[in-house]
Amino acid sequence: MTLYASPADGAAPVRVDVVEAGRSARRDTLCCEIGRNIKFSTAGLESWFFADSNPAVFDLLVVAAAVEFCDKLKARPVHGWSRSFKLRIPAHDLTLWRQPRVDEALTGALNFLTGDQWDIEFVARKAPAERGGQQPLRLEPGISIVMPYSGGLDSRAVAALFDAEHRQRLVRVHLGSAGSEAKRLGKAHQPFATVPYRVPMGDRRARETSARSRGFKFAAITGVAASLAKASEIIVSESGQGALGPILAVSGQAYADYRSYPAFTARMEELLALVLGHRPHYRFPRLWHTKGETLAEWAGVMNDGERWWTGRSCWQGSRQVAIDHTRRQCGVCAACLLRRLSVHAAGLEEPASGYVWEDLRAPHFENSAVAGAGDPTGAMHEYMIAGVLHLDQIAGMAGSALHEPVISRISGELASLLKQPRGEAKARLQGMLQRHRAEWLAFLDSLGPDSFVTKQASCRP
Repeated sequence: MTLYASPADGAAPVRVDVVEAGRSARRDTLCCEIGRNIKFSTAGLESWFFADSNPAVFDLLVVAAAVEFCDKLKARPVHGWSRSFKLRIPAHDLTLWRQPRVDEALTGALNFLTGDQWDIEFVARKAPAERGGQQPLRLEPGISIVMPYSGGLDSRAVAALFDAEHRQRLVRVHLGSAGSEAKRLGKAHQPFATVPYRVPMGDRRARETSARSRGFKFAAITGVAASLAKASEIIVSESGQGALGPILAVSGQAYADYRSYPAFTARMEELLALVLGHRPHYRFPRLWHTKGETLAEWAGVMNDGERWWTGRSCWQGSRQVAIDHTRRQCGVCAACLLRRLSVHAAGLEEPASGYVWEDLRAPHFENSAVAGAGDPTGAMHEYMIAGVLHLDQIAGMAGSALHEPVISRISGELASLLKQPRGEAKARLQGMLQRHRAEWLAFLDSLGPDSFVTKQASCRP
C-alpha cells in the first residue's frame, strides 16, 4: 500500500514557524503565533484539568493546532494531491520531541493520514506555557473508556449503547466548540467539554477544505483525554460504511481517507505511548456493522420521546444550508445520503424539514429543494452526484469479482491490525458490504424509479 503521494512536481515546501506570543518567524517563513493563530481557551482548559498535567500534553495540542493551520493554509494542487510542509514548533522538552522514534512516529502518522510530506523541527520554548490557576477536574472513579463525541448520529448512538452496557465507565470527549450536553450540565461539571483551542487564520484565508488533518486533531485530543483519565480504551464510533467506505471506494485523484481506519489509529497509539507515556487502544465496535444496524440498536435503548434526529451529519457550512436564518442539513451530500439511507434501514423516521433538499423522490434535483435554497445547479449538484456514486460503488463491491483484489487486500490488512483470522475478517467485510447493498437497494426502491437519486445510481432495485 502506498503510504503517501509525492508532492506536485517541483513544488517548494511550505515553511511555517510556530512562535510564542509577540515573537516573529524567520525570514521567508510564514508565522503561526500562539495567542493569535493558535488560541487556547481558559474556560476550555478548565475541563481538561491542566493544573498538574504533563507539559507534553500542552505541546501535543500545539502540534495538532499547528498541523491544522498548515492544512488550511495551502490548497492542494489542481493535478495531484500531496503538499510538503517544513514546520518548526517550540516545545518544553526537546529531549523528548527530538528523539528519532518520536519524529518517525509523528511524521509517519501525519504522512499516512494526509497524503502530504511533513518535516517537523522542535526548538526550545522561551518561556513555559501559562496554564492558569484552575484546579484539576475530578473525574468519577472507574472510568476506563473515552469516546470522541461529535453529536452526530454515530457518536450519539454508540455512546448510548455503551452507557447502557457499561454505566459510568464512558466519558465523552466533545469535538466541537461546546457540546449541547456540556451547555446543559455546565462546563465545570463536564470533563473534556470542548476542544481547548481554536485556529483562526487571521488575515489569511483558509484555502483547503479537505481537512484530512482533522483526523490527527481528534486522535490527539482523545489520546490526551485518555492519558489524563488513565483510560485504557478509545472508542471509534464510525460504522462500516463511514470507516471503510473511503478506503474501498477512492474517487479521482483523491488520496484515501484514513481518518477512521485502524492503520492510522495504530500509528497514533505508538505516538501517544512515546509522547505521553500512556498507550490507550483505539477500538472499533461498529466496524463490521452498517450505520443502519447501529441506529436500529440505538432505537432499542432510546428514551421515549427522544429527539434523536437533532444531531448533525452534514458538513456544509451555514452559508450553503441556511433557510430563513435556520441552519439545516443539505440532504444530498455523501454524509447526508448515508444518514437518510441508514434511518430508512433502521425503520426510523425524521422530519424532512431538517434538510434543504427535502424531497428525494422528486424527478429532478432542482425540484427537490425548498424555496430559497439558491442555485441548485452549482456545487451542491456535484456533491449529490459524488454522494450517490460513492454509496452506489460500495454497494456494487458486494460479491464483485472485479473488486475481489481490493477486498482481499483490505481484509488482510484489517486482520493483521485487529488480530483476527484473515478468513474471519474477509467474511465480516463481505457481510457488511452485502448488507449495505441490501439497504441501498431498499432505499432506492422506497424513493421510486422516477427519483433523481435512483436515476443517478447504477445499482437499482
